[in-house]
Amino acid sequence: MTIEEFDAALSALGWKIADFCRMTGLHRNTPSRWRAEGVTIPEWVPKHLGLLQDLQRLHTAYLVPPSPKAGEVPGS
Repeated sequence: MTIEEFDAALSALGWKIADFCRMTGLHRNTPSRWRAEGVTIPEWVPKHLGLLQDLQRLHTAYLVPPSPKAGEVPGS
């Protein structure tokens, strides 16, 4: 995973780097090291973010009611 892919995955989830660190238990400086020092992003990170994106898609597809279409009365 590149740093650009990491940023895009966080953006797709609506997360900031601080959110990612808090949710994963990483030190807040760890992603900065990936970015500034070229430290390799661990293999689990893209897997973890991919699973979270899959869950978000499933949630949207099956649990979020669709928006009414233009001119449609909700509940009809």
